[in-house]
Parts: sequence; structure tokens; C-alpha cells
Amino acid sequence: MNAQKVTTNTAGYQVYKGKDEILLSKLILEPQHSILTQSYDSRLRLDHRRPHNGDGFGIGYYTQPSLGPSPCIFTSTIPAWNCMNLTRLSSKTASALVFAHVRATTEGSLSDSNCHPFHHASLMWMHNGNIGGWKYVKRALAMGVGERWFRGVGGSTDSEWAFAVFLDALEKAGYDPDDEELNERGFGHAVLRKALLSTIQRINQLIADIPADKRREEGEGGEELDTRSLLNFAVADGHSVVCTRYVSSKTDEAASLYWSSGTSWKDGGNGNYKMERRDKGADIVLVAKDWVIVPTNSTLTIHKQTVMIHPIEDDYYNRSPSYVRSSGFAVSKGLDAGAGKENGG
Repeated sequence: MNAQKVTTNTAGYQVYKGKDEILLSKLILEPQHSILTQSYDSRLRLDHRRPHNGDGFGIGYYTQPSLGPSPCIFTSTIPAWNCMNLTRLSSKTASALVFAHVRATTEGSLSDSNCHPFHHASLMWMHNGNIGGWKYVKRALAMGVGERWFRGVGGSTDSEWAFAVFLDALEKAGYDPDDEELNERGFGHAVLRKALLSTIQRINQLIADIPADKRREEGEGGEELDTRSLLNFAVADGHSVVCTRYVSSKTDEAASLYWSSGTSWKDGGNGNYKMERRDKGADIVLVAKDWVIVPTNSTLTIHKQTVMIHPIEDDYYNRSPSYVRSSGFAVSKGLDAGAGKENGG
């Protein structure tokens, strides 16, 4: 089984893409550090004021092509560890491309419509983090997207509005998210990546446009409003996956994002799942506690079982490999920044 598994130590999302299908339970329930475990006892979440990610969860996965290109989405506001239907479904459902997310609310109420993953046609979307200065950018962001994407937002989270910006960016680039042929064959990883970069750029510009008087008015302790964003996005079209690890800051670390690849995902006993690589040409063998960390302000792309990392070279990017960022901002949001580590535990 050739596979890539992308995981992050934030409020909790996981991505699996493999050549072969995986039983959902072997990804989201059985491993010691599964998405279910994260939701109940998230040791990787540093916010001890909220030890449980109990604000809902969601699973999204692609099915056989004969059933159409759209993913199947299952969401619930019931805590993941207490949802019997999740256990029942995951033990009998398999897919080669899976998104899983557990939610700890930053924006939006507790409702099914606010649970990730979000989707439109064949496109599936998740986000961990926040959009800085949200109440001052929400109106401008909403008014800046096309009518279809404005009407398509069913919840109240900054994450779903970011998805609307992404869909709008695709359309403006000449790729209609409702085009049947594109949904069948995929948009292409380069197209998805460019639309993600455009989404980040537009969010940053909206934040930059917040009036100075509003920044001062909302600031604490004589300081201006904190407008830093944590934008760990994940998007898939059924064929390719693109993720971002991003923070709109020159000095702070983004929330962590780790990945691993191999030829099999196996239980070594007691839920200790390992990613193994058996091919002679393999250059790395990874286990669940030693993921490879994605650099801050980078994209991770999975296409045809190949993993690619690209830098996001904007005003917040630093070319120096020895540059040390602060983990304080991500930690203040209850997230692991993975600062100063080559591998994540």
C-alpha cells in the first residue's frame, strides 16, 4: 500500500492519500494518536484551558468514480469520542483520500454547518487557525467574492469564508469550480496551489486595509489590534492535495504541520501504527512519532504519490535556514508551533 499521511498537531486535522484504499478506522480511531484521541485527550494541543476538542468533528472521503467526483462528508456536533455512528461507519468504509477534522471553536457557533471539512462539487477544504482581525475583514471579504460563493456559505466560520475566497480565486483564474470536466479529471495540483496562494494574499490585503483607528480602538494595553493569522489550509480535488503551513508574521512560527510517506500503514501492536517503506529506492522510514515537519510559510503538495514542498515567498517569508521564529503566538492560541524541530513527536 503506497501512501502519504499528512497530520498536524493543531485543533486536529489529518489527510490521507494512498494508492490503495484504507479503512477509515485504521486512520481515525485505532492509532494511539488518532484524530479521535486528539479530540478527547489532545496532548499535542497546548491550551490547557480547553483540554478537549469537543466542538464537533467531520470526516470527508472520496468514493468510487462511478458514484461521482464529489466527496462524502460526515459531520457531527457530538464529540468524536462519544459518537457511535462514527465507530460504525469507519469500520466499514474505505477510501484512498481522506480528510478528518476535530474542532475547537475560534469563530462561529456550535453547529453541523460549522464543522469541517467543507466542500463544493469535487473540492474539499479544511482549516486550522484563525483569520486575524476577523470582525473587521469579514464584510469586505464577503462582498469581494462572487454571488455563487457568497450564497454557498452555510455557516459562520472564518474557515468557510476562506473557502469561498478560494473558490472565487479559482473562478477568477479561469477554472470554474462547477465545470463538470474539471471536477471529473481534477483541477491539477499547480492550479490548486496558485489559488491557495491567491487566497492567502487576498486575506492579507484585507487585513492590511483595516483602518488605523480601528486597530487602536480594539487593541489591548495600549497596543494595536492583533491582526496575525494562522492559515493552515488543506484542499483536495479527488486527485491531488495541497496544504499550507502559514502565519502572517515575520517573527512567529506557524501552527505545526507534519507529513510522512511509505508503502504501508501498519499496527505494530497496541495501536502503535507505523508508516513503513519497503522499496529499495526508499530514502526514509518514518514511524508515527517522528513525522517530517513542513517549514513555516510553505505549501505541501501530494500528487501521484509524490510529495512536494514549495516556499510561500511573500512579505512574511525568510530565506535563512537558520532563522529562529517565536512559538509564543501559536502557543497562545493553544497550538503547537513545532519550533526549532526537524521532526515532530
